[in-house]
Amino acid sequence: MTTDPWQDLLGCLDLTAHGTGTGTYEGRSQQLSYRRLFGGQFLAQFARAACLAAPGKALKSLHTQFLREGRTGEPVRYEADVPQHGRTFATVRLTARQEHGVVAVASASLHVWEEGPDRQTTEPAPALPGPERAVELGLLPWESRAATDLDTVKSGPPAYELWTRVPAAPPDLGPALLAYATDLTPIGTALRPLDGLTQADAGRAFASAVTAHTVWFHRPFTTGRWLLLRQHSPLAAHGRCFGRGDVLTEDGTLLASYAQEALLRFGG
Repeated sequence: MTTDPWQDLLGCLDLTAHGTGTGTYEGRSQQLSYRRLFGGQFLAQFARAACLAAPGKALKSLHTQFLREGRTGEPVRYEADVPQHGRTFATVRLTARQEHGVVAVASASLHVWEEGPDRQTTEPAPALPGPERAVELGLLPWESRAATDLDTVKSGPPAYELWTRVPAAPPDLGPALLAYATDLTPIGTALRPLDGLTQADAGRAFASAVTAHTVWFHRPFTTGRWLLLRQHSPLAAHGRCFGRGDVLTEDGTLLASYAQEALLRFGG
């Protein structure tokens, strides 16, 4: 029986308490034909575990370090420690484990949304590309579009704008689903200036793996509408690449920002 990718992802976000103690949760892994666990799954499950460990607050930031490859077909156990849980702020330290050991660690900061001055300085969002500009990104189980091609052998600037529409989902899953989406294309963006190479050449022409990923959540938001992931890679050097991006609505409201460092190793 064919697995529905969207329902499969939602099922992975349904974390359950593990064992008799508190602060430990378990989530199953996505059923993907991928060589390792997708980093976006870890980001999304870390986000869910942080919110479960510090209820009543919204996720403000999530910083994740990937230590080793996760194994497909095996659940992930998340251990949460809460060193701070005040009236408005909370901090959660998280460890992700599989049978072969620790696979990733994260630090999450949470905050109760407050009223106050509201200002942003960003470039306006461009017009949403038409349906003829649909792109298939495989690991994103929803509709996406882009005005420029990411997987092209022609060189271009290290920038990429991806429009993506996460289907409507319960509000508490929004941060996890947004974090999931931000993990997919920064390496491909870093590769754009290189003639004859795309992220599809991973494992043949080069080795790549995300080492660290951070997401900052600036405003509450709802799923079910188009979002623009605007990203830029200012650096690729010494076997690593770095990228950063913003997430905006169609009207240009800045919802979140993210940054990623990854291994990018060529040759022997």
